[in-house]
Amino acid sequence: MSNSFDMPKTYDFAAAEQRLYAWWEAQGWFKPEAAGPDAEPFVISIPPPNVTGVLHQGHALFVALEDLMIRYQRMRGRAALWVPGTDHAGIATQLQVERKLRNEGTSREAIGRERFLEESWAWKEKHHGGIVGQLRRLGASCDWERERFTLDDGLNRAVNEAFVRLHRMGLIYQSEYIVNWSPGLQTAVSDVEVEYSEEQGTLYYFKYPIAGHDLAEGSGRGYIPVATTRPETILADTAVAVHPDDERYRHLIGSTCLVPMLNRTVPVIQDTYVSMEFGTGALKITPGHDPNDFEIGQRHGLPIINVMNKDATLNDEAGPYAGLERFAARKQLWADMQAAGLTIKEEPYTITVPRAQRGGEVVEPLISKQWFVNTESMASLGLAAVRSGRIRIIPERFTKIYYHWLENLRPWCISRQLWWGHRIPAWYGPDGQVFVARSQAEAEAQAAKHYSGSSSRLRRTETIPLSQDPDVLDTWFSSGLWPFSTLGWPDDTADLRRYYPTDVMETGYDILFFWVARMVMQGLLYTNDIPFHTVYLHGLVRDEQGRKMSKTYNNVIDPIEVMDEFGADALRFTLLTSSTPGNDMNLSLERIRANRNFANKIWNAARFTVTHLGKLAAAGEQVAVDSEQSTDTDHRLPVIDRRSLADRWIESRLSATVGEATRLFDAYQFGEAGRQAYEFLWGDFADWYIEAAKGQLAAGGPAAANTAATLVAVLDQTLRLLHPFIPFVTEDIWQNLKAAAEAASRRSRAFSEKPDFSPVDPVPSWPEALIIAPWPQTGPRDAAAEAAFGRVQEIVRAIRNARAEYNVPPGRRTGALISAGEHLALLQEQLPLIASLASLDTAHVQLAETLAIPTKSAHMVAGGVTIALPLADLVDLDAEIARLRKELANADKMVNSTAGRLANPGFVNSAPAHVVAGARQQLAEWEGKQAQIQERLAAFGGSEHGSQS
Repeated sequence: MSNSFDMPKTYDFAAAEQRLYAWWEAQGWFKPEAAGPDAEPFVISIPPPNVTGVLHQGHALFVALEDLMIRYQRMRGRAALWVPGTDHAGIATQLQVERKLRNEGTSREAIGRERFLEESWAWKEKHHGGIVGQLRRLGASCDWERERFTLDDGLNRAVNEAFVRLHRMGLIYQSEYIVNWSPGLQTAVSDVEVEYSEEQGTLYYFKYPIAGHDLAEGSGRGYIPVATTRPETILADTAVAVHPDDERYRHLIGSTCLVPMLNRTVPVIQDTYVSMEFGTGALKITPGHDPNDFEIGQRHGLPIINVMNKDATLNDEAGPYAGLERFAARKQLWADMQAAGLTIKEEPYTITVPRAQRGGEVVEPLISKQWFVNTESMASLGLAAVRSGRIRIIPERFTKIYYHWLENLRPWCISRQLWWGHRIPAWYGPDGQVFVARSQAEAEAQAAKHYSGSSSRLRRTETIPLSQDPDVLDTWFSSGLWPFSTLGWPDDTADLRRYYPTDVMETGYDILFFWVARMVMQGLLYTNDIPFHTVYLHGLVRDEQGRKMSKTYNNVIDPIEVMDEFGADALRFTLLTSSTPGNDMNLSLERIRANRNFANKIWNAARFTVTHLGKLAAAGEQVAVDSEQSTDTDHRLPVIDRRSLADRWIESRLSATVGEATRLFDAYQFGEAGRQAYEFLWGDFADWYIEAAKGQLAAGGPAAANTAATLVAVLDQTLRLLHPFIPFVTEDIWQNLKAAAEAASRRSRAFSEKPDFSPVDPVPSWPEALIIAPWPQTGPRDAAAEAAFGRVQEIVRAIRNARAEYNVPPGRRTGALISAGEHLALLQEQLPLIASLASLDTAHVQLAETLAIPTKSAHMVAGGVTIALPLADLVDLDAEIARLRKELANADKMVNSTAGRLANPGFVNSAPAHVVAGARQQLAEWEGKQAQIQERLAAFGGSEHGSQS
């Protein structure tokens, strides 16, 4: 037998995965050009992971989902392009480099900006291979020759171009506004970089003195009672607000109050934002330290006071509290107010605390001069794109969230006080004049033109000194350009013309606004087209109990460790079949282990097929002689239908599965598509068809050749169906199957005869690899075969269940009486198969249209026929009767005992209700068991020897 028919006993994923991935990439199959110049493109831009990041289950999920889509579309003949890349991750990377410098005894301030950036690029180069290697480990079939980095030269040009265009349109401006300020990081941070936690805090009630009055006059005359969770911000108050309809305070509107401990005067204003039910119904207004207060301040023209330095210590505006750390200032101020008789009470209060995602410190709402984008016009474009149906969000329920965010946008703060990132392309002249340009040379040209017409002495200076803005752009600004900047924009490149717009943006639902909405808005603004037609949102990966994975819970499932133990396919299949769009999923190692076993099941099915192809090929000479007896002039086998019922059934079931799985793929129901393929392979093919095929192959001859060909065709198509889910094991098996089928074809002209059914001819024209093989096509359905074989299955299951009920050893064959009725012909034809699958002894099987059912038998109705299994074949009657009598005696005892307790009025009336109810339930259960045993004894003819109770 040729080595083509030898498959290892087990699948070695550790050896296969690296070998296959390297082969796929070397052959160029990850590139869209492999599909040919006329193929319709299908494009996904990868959500770029942090360049210094480490793979976690969220990464594993998005890689599995996107690779599945790419592999599916590649097999559908599309020019599938998955654009890979990594994100410079401004804050995360800068923190790591700063930590490295501290360990070396220095700091970024000490070495300066230029040297710090050199250190950061070196850090990026050192760690880039880590996350990229991990993506490859998962099987990501990206076009790595098109890999991009959010700080590479091309993307930097795109970012500068976008900034300049927005500035020229008047949509980018500098202003003072409330931002999320991280005192530890010393920078503004985006909303997505802030995590909110419910924590136990304190609600502080105090007296806001009314100017010209005495506190002793009481609430509403001497003072206004106010409550706050942040007393230190009292020092920055510029008003006290009340609701215009609040009878308690309406008479005070227009009055003046005094800021506690500072005695600075502030007005009492009216605003409908104030809740009359919360706290005291009066609200301190601090425009410099609260975003809602900032809006109120803008409406009323209030001054803005900032009492906090960038490091969260208080500044000179705080008067005697200047220099104190914010929380120390809170404690000292409150103590001073208590001493001054200005406090009312304190009460526990659950507060929502904003903490920096990096480091966990409390984020401070702080007024700061920053660069902002006015997003109103872009938001209108983004809303229209989804409302018109040009962009579809999956699942649809997130559309309402998308609308809500875009309808309630605030100015977008895009500047960050970092060094690692896209530096803002704005330069300042000596007099503060701002020049926004694509490059310093362009800025210098603008400055020369500006100052040449100025009355300033600068017009006489040959070289005008310019200084670039020290801040960098928010990472989300560059990420918002990702779908088109990675394809060459702003240049008119061949890739941009062919592959833009892209097709699907797959990402987590938690960044629908922070990233997806910004890609939509910026894509429409800069390219006048949508960046993608579909947004597919996945949920979070949680532990088996539904908890967030964290080191605190010690429940982190490391994907690298999982792949080391179970292989990439097991992890991928678990993530893909356990998830649904937009929903969180629970992940367990037990499920991953089960899916590793699924890969082994496929491997064993393939080994069976390949082994029998070898046996067929070894007998090919004799079969070929038989074929030469045909009258066909080409000496081929006669064209007759040699397919068995099982052959026709599995072909029809395959067709149904391919059709349904394809429909689910196109509906983005990938998990259910995977489950359908799983059930077909494990249930229909492995558990039923292969078992049926064993007898057909053993019979030999032309029918066996057809069965072998059907095994190949069905397995081939099923591997194609499963390939997007589990690419490594399917490719490895498929290569073995291909080699065996081609070898068998060479060895035996009998096997080269195409089977009577095959969606794809299993012998000629095998593609070079499964990764580029065509997607399976739906073949004809055979309703009659499905119904007939379904009847056989019902009969086999019924007999198996009866044997299990009587604990019949698997190796013991039994007799049977089958009253077949109108299905006699079918059962006569299928009796060898039924006997094989149900462990029947054909010599002791009686099959007729009508048979009398003996009393001492286990009888059942299944598949429209009546089946009786002689009890003497199933069990040792005397031993079984003795065992049942013993069980019945115990059941009688328990029934009598429990019934006696319930017949006792003292028990029923005095015992707790739940105890009485439990006794009644127990009685019902024992009576049921008693009846079952009596029925079984009657069937055995042992009822006359029953209980002596």
